Amino acid sequence: MSRDDIPPYLNISPDRAAELLGPPADTPGFASVAEACRRGRQDLASRGLDETGERQLRLFSTWEITRYLIPVAPAHFRRVLRQNPDLPQGQSESAGGAKWFTLDEVLRLRAHFGAEGSKAKNYLPYRPKGLPAKIVAVANFKGGVGKTSTCAHLAMSAALDGYRVLVIDLDSQGSMTSIFGGQVEDEWQTVFPLLARHYATTLRADNQRRLDRGEPPLPFDDTLTEALKLKAPDLIRKTHWPNIDLIGAQLNLYWSEFQIPVWRMQSRGWRLWDALTDVLAEDGVLDDYDLVFLDTPPALGYLTINGLAAADILLVPFGASFLEFDSTGRFFDMLHATFASIEEGENVAARALGREELHFEWDAVRAVMTRYDAGQQAEMAGLIQAYMGQLLSPHRQDFTALIGQAGEQVNGIYEADYRDFNRETYARGRATFDATYAAFKMLLYGIWRREETARTAAAE
Repeated sequence: MSRDDIPPYLNISPDRAAELLGPPADTPGFASVAEACRRGRQDLASRGLDETGERQLRLFSTWEITRYLIPVAPAHFRRVLRQNPDLPQGQSESAGGAKWFTLDEVLRLRAHFGAEGSKAKNYLPYRPKGLPAKIVAVANFKGGVGKTSTCAHLAMSAALDGYRVLVIDLDSQGSMTSIFGGQVEDEWQTVFPLLARHYATTLRADNQRRLDRGEPPLPFDDTLTEALKLKAPDLIRKTHWPNIDLIGAQLNLYWSEFQIPVWRMQSRGWRLWDALTDVLAEDGVLDDYDLVFLDTPPALGYLTINGLAAADILLVPFGASFLEFDSTGRFFDMLHATFASIEEGENVAARALGREELHFEWDAVRAVMTRYDAGQQAEMAGLIQAYMGQLLSPHRQDFTALIGQAGEQVNGIYEADYRDFNRETYARGRATFDATYAAFKMLLYGIWRREETARTAAAE
């Protein structure tokens, strides 16, 4: 056997290993690593900024618009622009060159085609009037399954489709916040004060009842007093997408996982699982948007429970491997145990008092297969489909080189300029996310039509 054939783990020298080891690690060393990563993160994120330090969404060409966004022939599109000089005319990088448009301009053009174009084409997305926004939670307690990527690209797809979108980052790692260029200084710019406000409202009512009974009130600290002053619109920030807004996250949000159980112990009547739902409805958020996307932490903690309980639609991404399939099955097992426990705990008292019992319900739950490699995982995917049935979304989200390249540039697929690749490579790369959105949109349309039909039947 030649030296090159010897496995690398044989004949390791202890002396050489000790030379390469370096000094022991200590607590301050973690701060040094964190600071180095912070500088690197700022450097990478800044590569997507313009000269003013802001992120700008790229322009969209006539080719992209007529192929992906407004279903008309390019020649007809250009003819409509010539006939309507008041419409956005786009900009060219050279005389006689292709026209490029901002997304704001695309949305204006879509509205024009929706009002004046062929009634046989769906220029505008379906959205029943009088119904609140749909809340979509993307969750799995296993990391690395494409959760944030799936959530971000669905939000971008919906925005390109013309929907008004709010993204709420519930993960203290803040990856979704970074994708949308959010700058969050502390937990007071996250959902934390909304949860605190919900608890404060409950505690204030509890304290009034205590006073009425002649009992001393529970402490009402400055945190709760300040939280009562804030509403969701105070925390919502614009992004570089004209129709995507954001409530961001940062590391301090994680302290919610420690604070929420303390509040729950102080006020057993606080329905913590209703906190996010109630404040979004109370503050009019569900009337201002069409879709609200929640990116949850990779754990079944209190923030995730809030997101899942608030959701109308639950999407669970996972890869086509035994370990991820196994982990996802355990995730559903924990979902059952968690929500069944909440229902049982609440309903014991509800039955005794003759009140309506608590019953969690979701419009739809789907598992989404991500990072799929047809050449390596087709058999495993088929087995998983056989066991999960309709619960598994019919589309399997492929991993392509375009996904990796976009990630290196802190961009989503839809933010990538096809001129950095070529049209064919770009079209193949985005096709898998287009199909993922199509499956989601089919789900969304079905839910909205079901509610619209039920509302009409109830009115008759």
